[in-house]
Amino acid sequence: MKLIIAVIHDEDAHKLVDALTSQGYMATKLASTGGFLKTGNTTLFVGVKEQEVDKVLGIIEEKCQTKKELSLMNPPIPSAIEGCMPYPVEITVGGATIFVIDIEKYLKI
Repeated sequence: MKLIIAVIHDEDAHKLVDALTSQGYMATKLASTGGFLKTGNTTLFVGVKEQEVDKVLGIIEEKCQTKKELSLMNPPIPSAIEGCMPYPVEITVGGATIFVIDIEKYLKI
């Protein structure tokens, strides 16, 4: 058994969970927050047989594409005057950060 942990953009969560469940995979969904942009993420836990890992990774890749967005950032200057204007910065959002972990024991009680 393998445990796939996928940290994805909130906007991709619904379509990914729908795609996984339509293929017969069960997923546990947790709300999480990114450290850099401090925006909402979703973390999914999916337990699968070893031979199904590539299929699940393909579904994640298909449903969680990266895209460019503009975000307003404040200049990181400690001595900046209060009320300084934020400026737009192009950032990449979406995609997935994925961990595949060996499972020593799996129980469903």
